[in-house]
This record gives sequence, C-alpha cells and structure tokens, in this order.
Amino acid sequence: MALGEFDLLRRFFIRPTRHPETTLGIGDDCALLRCPEGFELAVTTDTLVAGAHFLPEVDPESLGHKALAVNLSDLAAMGAEPKWAMLALTLPEVDETWLEAFGRGFFALADRQGMELIGGNTTRGPLSITLQAMGLVPSGGALRRSGARPGNLVYVSGPLGSAGLGLKIRLGETELEDFEALARLERPEPCVPLGLALRGIACACIDVSDGLAADLGHILEASKVGALLDFERLPLTEAVRRYIAGTGDWTLPLTAGDDYELCFTVPPAKKNQFEQRLAETGLSAAPIGRIEAEPGLKLRKEGHIVDFSPSGYEHFRRNGRG
Repeated sequence: MALGEFDLLRRFFIRPTRHPETTLGIGDDCALLRCPEGFELAVTTDTLVAGAHFLPEVDPESLGHKALAVNLSDLAAMGAEPKWAMLALTLPEVDETWLEAFGRGFFALADRQGMELIGGNTTRGPLSITLQAMGLVPSGGALRRSGARPGNLVYVSGPLGSAGLGLKIRLGETELEDFEALARLERPEPCVPLGLALRGIACACIDVSDGLAADLGHILEASKVGALLDFERLPLTEAVRRYIAGTGDWTLPLTAGDDYELCFTVPPAKKNQFEQRLAETGLSAAPIGRIEAEPGLKLRKEGHIVDFSPSGYEHFRRNGRG
C-alpha cells in the first residue's frame, strides 16, 4: 500500500526535538521557536530543481547532503550558528528506497551540524527540493556583504573550480577523472566553523555558490568598492590546474559555481588576530587580493592587470549548470 503524506513524514523525517529553543517541532500547523535574548534569527531558503541544480540520476544520499549543505553555507556566510531546518519535497512518486537514502544523507549532515528538522511539506510533481534553514547570531554581529572597505584583504576559504570540474566530468565534457572534484560537486562541505570564527573579524562575507567573480561582485556592489585579485594566489587543486593547462580555460575557478567556499574581507589591523584564530581552530584560508576604492573587479595575471566582468551562474539566463 502506497504511503500517504503523513505516513511518509512519520517514517522518514520526524525525530524528537533536540534544542531547548524548540517549543514545538513537527506535528502541528506551525513549529514554535524561542529566540534567546541577545540573538537574532538568520533565515535562508534554497530550492534545488532536477536538471537545473542537480542531474536527475544523482545519488539520493548525496542529494540529501547537498540540499542541506547549500543552506548551511548561507548561514556560515552570515556567521550564524545552525539550529533548525524545514524541508519541502516535490516527488514524482513515493520511492521508499530513494527516500531512505535521501534521509541518510540529510540527517548525517544535520546531526554533525546540530540541526533539527522542525517541519515541511510533501507534494507530487517534478522532483524538486526546497529547504529553509535557520540559525542564531549575536544581535548586531551578523556578517554582511556591505561592510568591505578599501584596504581590506580578500580571502577565500578553499579551492575554487573543483565543483565546476566535477560537473564537466559528469557531463562528459572532459577526459579528466578526479574523485575530489566529484565529491565537491555532489557533497560540498559548508564552512560553518569558519563562519563562526569570522565573527568580530571579517568586514564582509559571502558564500561562493555562483562563482567567485559573481559572488565577490555582490560584495563589491553592496559595499560600493572594487577589488584587485591575484590569479596566481587562487587556491586550486591539482586536477583544476591540469584542466587549465590542458584547455587554456583559466576562467573556470573564477566563474564556476557550486564551490560553497566563503569569500570574505579582513582589515589589515586584524590580520594577525585572524591568523591566530585560524591557527587555534585548525582552519585555513588563502589571501587572494585587496579591496580598492575604485569600483570594479580587476585581476592580476602573469604580471598584467585586466578588468574581469563578475559573471557567474544566474537563473533565467542561458548559462545553466547541472
């Protein structure tokens, strides 16, 4: 007998509440949450659609992980501590094997990050996943896009272009093989610990979901500044370096999406404090440039400086990705 909506929720998604701030979880018309004094609630929502954000044949366990990871990345970019999630699934049919695998991937990451699923919805239709994530940040302490100032150092948390290379591998657009690139595409690891460590240090922050140039461009636009990046300082994996050497496509680490690293700016006066915090926490980040007063994104490559248009993935434009 096919599972109904409420049977599906009970079997695959309902769990006991875990946070004292959760007054009421799944089981009523709304969840009830209590925001502690001195904190603000950070809320983000992402929708993943088959064919636009993931290949239809993707492993459902990896998809469960990624659906949560992309939202956790947004919380990390704001310096928020993850707390709650709400999940809406649109499914062409009830496939219990698929749901079990999706739930494994979702809850494995949720448990690691201290996340609690407090509600959601299921409906029939083309496969898509909408997830809302919520976290807590000290009042007035959220990291924003609008705080970059001339002289700030620009950092990125990890390798760029790997997820883009992974997509090319999946689509058969390259003969390169690289397990790490596929893992970064399908199971990105959100930089939550770094986001928390950046509180009180970073002036501006964003997660790299649509490509470094485009996402840093959002910081530049919100802050009304420009930036000069050093191409040779971009952190790249050996596989991405091989791809660039073989194809000449050096724009991949600047324009490919789905990296889910953090890009942020730090004032020079806090550079030593930041590096000490990195050493204490075992985290890492690479300095890749500097914020300038003149608007626009410039790139220094092989001793030459060129203007670089901050293009990346945008919906409703013909530059889709899987």
